[in-house]
Formats: sequence, C-alpha cells, structure tokens
Amino acid sequence: MAARMHHWIGLALLSISTFGCVSMEQYKAATMDRDQYAARLAESERAKGEAVSARDAYKSQLDALLNNGNSKDALVTNQSNQISELQRQLDELNRRYEEAMSRVGKEVALPPELSNALADFARQNSDLVDFDATRGVVKFKSDLTFATGSAQLTPAAKSAIERFATILNSPAATAYELMVVGHTDNTPVQHEATKAAGHKDNWYLSAHRAISVGEELMHTGVTGSRMEVAGFADQRPIASNATSAGKAQNRRVEVLILPTTVRPSSVASDSPSPRRSRRTAPKPEFNKDATADTPQKPVFNK
Repeated sequence: MAARMHHWIGLALLSISTFGCVSMEQYKAATMDRDQYAARLAESERAKGEAVSARDAYKSQLDALLNNGNSKDALVTNQSNQISELQRQLDELNRRYEEAMSRVGKEVALPPELSNALADFARQNSDLVDFDATRGVVKFKSDLTFATGSAQLTPAAKSAIERFATILNSPAATAYELMVVGHTDNTPVQHEATKAAGHKDNWYLSAHRAISVGEELMHTGVTGSRMEVAGFADQRPIASNATSAGKAQNRRVEVLILPTTVRPSSVASDSPSPRRSRRTAPKPEFNKDATADTPQKPVFNK
C-alpha cells in the first residue's frame, strides 16, 4: 500500500513539473513576440518620420520653384540678352574685318611716316612678314611665326614683334586701334599632341595664335585696350587650299590697323604700358600630321 502511494505521489510530481515547464516556454515565447512587435513598431515610426520629413522637403522645394518662377524667367531673359550681345559683337567684328579687307585699290589713310616704317619693317623681315599698304595689314606667316602645330612663338617672331611694337607705339600710330586675327588652312587638326596642347581644331588654333601675337605685343608695351583678337580658322582664305603653296599663304596672323575706329580710351599715354610676364609653360611642338618619333626638320604646316 505504501509502495503504491509513493508511486502516485511520483506521478503527480512529474505531472506538476511537466506542466510547469510548458508554461515557462510559452511565457518566454510571448515575451519575445512582444519585443519583436515593439521593435517593428519603432521601425515603423522611424520610417514614418523619414517619410514625413521627405514629404516636407519636397513640398518646400516645390513651393520654392513655384515662388521663384519670376526669378527663373529673369535668369532666362538675362542669358538670352547675353547671347544676343555676343552675337552683336561677333557681327560687328565680322563687319569691321570685311570692311578693312575690302579696301582693294584704296590707300589706307595712314600717315606716310607710319606706312613707310611698316614697309621697311616688312622688307627687313620678308621671310616672316608681309605688309599690305592698300589695306593697312601686317601679316605674320604662321610657318615661321610659330612652332609646327603650336601657338608658341619662335624666337625670330618674338624679336620681330618687339620691333613691330616699337612702330605701333610711335607717335604716328598710337591713336589707331588694332585687330589681331588668326587664320589656318583647311587641313583638320589631327595629331593628338596638338589637341592635348589645347588646339582642338582650326578654330582653337587660329584663336590661340592670334592671342599669342596679341600677348606678345602687350608684353612689348602696346596698350591692351587698343586691341581685339579673333580666330577665323579656315573661313577667310586668301589663296586656294588645293596646293601646298596656297595652304601656306592661308596660314597667317594678320594685324589690321584701323584708323577709322579711334577711341580716346585706346590712345596710349606718354608712359609705356607695363610689360607683362611671358608665358613660360612649354607646349608640344608637333606638326598636325607628325608623330613624336618624326625627326624635327622644316615642315611648313600647322
């Protein structure tokens, strides 16, 4: 009897122990679910806050765009006005150039002492310079003025430009404005070293060469306010591009003396202009169609 009693007591204790373990596991599971739901709720609240912030930011941007409509219109109008002004300046430049170059058979009203000085200058530098007295144009031949495929002036060209500047700064010439214009032949720029130096095409090359001449003139004392600089690429040929001789003539930088466009602010003062520092950065001196391995020899090309 006693043994049977002990058996039932053991079963009862085992049942109590078993039921107690199941309840603890359920409690722990419920606690984990609660924590997960709380974390999810916090994440949802965070996402909601970000969405509200983004909505408010977009609304502010939209309001700003709507409120600044007039400013945008004013900006577009201002840009259009700038484009129109640039076009007007380009048209005026073309008109003045065409007017200067159309004086065929008409003697430009340069003082005899100035015309004679320019003629002597051209004779003394005949391999480098031509002087057209009927138009008042000094032409620098690009094949001897620049290194091949470059806008860097040769030493001979710098020396000639220094002498030229002396003439331009003489009392007979200081009242005249100058137009420095670069030209090329119609052969496209092809060599990668030429492009890498910044001369991406004939427009760039012609403009850069004109700038080099203009800067050298200023370095040697010519007042910058007297000059305007332009590049016409191959658009103003003076000879046929069908021959190498014609191409060589088309490669040039012209300095037009404009006696009809004098402005008081352009007249040089008695003291010379301060000399500007020369650009010393080296530039690749490649012919358009040459390679780095090509022997350096006289190749009269761009």
